[in-house]
Amino acid sequence: MAQNRGANNEAPATKAMAVDSALVRELAELLAETGLSEIEVEDGARKIRVARTLTAAPVAAVAAPMAVAAPAPVAAPATAPAAAAPAADLAGAVRSPMVGTAYLAPEPGAADFISVGKTVKAGETLLIVEAMKVMNAITAPTAGTVKAILVENAQPVEYDQPLVVIG
Repeated sequence: MAQNRGANNEAPATKAMAVDSALVRELAELLAETGLSEIEVEDGARKIRVARTLTAAPVAAVAAPMAVAAPAPVAAPATAPAAAAPAADLAGAVRSPMVGTAYLAPEPGAADFISVGKTVKAGETLLIVEAMKVMNAITAPTAGTVKAILVENAQPVEYDQPLVVIG
């Protein structure tokens, strides 16, 4: 009788292991497709948790210093003067009030809100910073002329980072 219990216990366990490995593979694929870092499934007495570790390498690749460093040698004459002038004169800089992603246009494919040389009025939208799926309009604090745009479209921005210089 003890052998029967062992045999009965082994068969479901083996069957459950096969089902679990297929489910684990499916959950791992779901993690990769959705970008989630962890998922947990509970089915009666069975509970499966699949997690993946996000490495710092993708974050470093997205960081501004890395992105600027790679293209700089290729387009040094065009990029370096534009970046150096605003860094030297940040008077009139409009800064990001939050961490998020800067968008220069109201929607993909639309014309940018502003361009260098454009005259803006106080309260006019300069760009949008998306934070936690909320689009936040960044407006001109004063009237003036756009001297420099310090961010690119869809670029991650930090709190208090200069975005636009108005003079």
